[in-house]
Amino acid sequence: MKWGRKPVGNLEADLLGEIAEGVHGIEAVFDAAGRLCWISPSISRLTGFSPGECTTAPDPLELLVHESDRDFCRRMMAQVMSGGLPQDFELRLANRDGRTVWVATHWRRRARGNGLRLSAEDIQARKETEYTLLETVAELRRAQALREHYLLRSNDERQRLAALLNLIRLGILFIDQDRRVLYHNRAMLEIWGYPPETQLVGCREAVLRDQATAVLADPAAYFRHIEQTVRDRGGESEEHEVLFADGRIVTDRSAVVRGGDDVRRIGRLWIYEDVTAARRISDRLVELAVRDELTGLYNRRRFQEELERMLADAARRNAEVGLLAFDLDGFKPVNDTYGHQAGDEVLVGIAQAVGRIVRRNEMFFRVGGDEFALLVPASTAEGLLELAHRLVEAVGALRFSFAGNEVGVTASVGIARFPDNAADAESLVAVADEALYLSKSEGRNRATVSARRHGESARMPASSSDERQSRED
Repeated sequence: MKWGRKPVGNLEADLLGEIAEGVHGIEAVFDAAGRLCWISPSISRLTGFSPGECTTAPDPLELLVHESDRDFCRRMMAQVMSGGLPQDFELRLANRDGRTVWVATHWRRRARGNGLRLSAEDIQARKETEYTLLETVAELRRAQALREHYLLRSNDERQRLAALLNLIRLGILFIDQDRRVLYHNRAMLEIWGYPPETQLVGCREAVLRDQATAVLADPAAYFRHIEQTVRDRGGESEEHEVLFADGRIVTDRSAVVRGGDDVRRIGRLWIYEDVTAARRISDRLVELAVRDELTGLYNRRRFQEELERMLADAARRNAEVGLLAFDLDGFKPVNDTYGHQAGDEVLVGIAQAVGRIVRRNEMFFRVGGDEFALLVPASTAEGLLELAHRLVEAVGALRFSFAGNEVGVTASVGIARFPDNAADAESLVAVADEALYLSKSEGRNRATVSARRHGESARMPASSSDERQSRED
């Protein structure tokens, strides 16, 4: 049927036929059941769907209205049908090619309540203009937030920026050329220990110094940093770390602010950041990288680093360094019989017992499995042997209870000294390991001092499977 309309009264059909061709917007008629009876040909221009496709569709709203607006449109149609009050609202039509078109719709109930009449006009151009304007406004606001010098030129801009700056966790302080506070945010008060309601604007720098003296670990050093920074005619200072009396770590940076002529200095802006948590996390990560997770002792990586460092230092000072390498006798049977959890308990107990006899200048390591090492600076053969005997006694005295059984292990120790036994780290470890093997082969639960002299090749422990198994047992 012409224009895709369903049968209506002859008079209405004639009237619609006369105006349909000239309609620029959309005109449509729905019956009392909400079915589309007629729609103007202009629907094709906006959506790409012909009037016939619209009127014959099982659900014209499903075809024409964007899914986000569909339910709202149905509710409004029901309100007009039931209450009779007109409704005007905007919605999006779905184009055949997937695009959307904004229209302003006007819904009216037809005379005698036998259906609805829809009038709609294309407002896509207006919507696009609105979006463009909104994006332009948003871009202008972003640009304004970046221009901190508006803090000094506009009270309105000051209030808008102050709201933003009070939300961030960086402390901000602006000092003018007369060394008076011109601006500060909430985070600055919090970092420096001021009550939240404190108002510093207009205060001289001397007031800030009084507070700094009360909260800093070394106020004099900080004031020297401030004076050096202020005297510096450069633009931006390097990041400086400040230690507070309560243990917090705060960094500061500052930059000279110039006037609109880019020549005149109008003050200096300071930025403070509390990095205490970040530093603690960083220190913890470093600690995990060089610590054995089970025992808390330094690991093999740290052992290699400290051995190289101690030997280099001893070589410069013409001093000695002792290395005690030891492992546990009878540890493997404990692990095999009672499980790894029991083995872990033994390792932790050994670490604690030996740790109690280690002196402050000595370093204790777990280098792998049941293998441990002690580095002893400025040591003599007699002193190392005495320390080794105390170590063997401490390990042998420990007792553990697993499954109702009392269990113990012993330690075999190999002792090597720099520079008497070896001149480099690798050779020193090889000599200590050789001495350890001699302790094993001579009955275990003992310490052996290497008799090898520097320059002699160390005989590495035998590597047959029986001998390796003997060391593990």
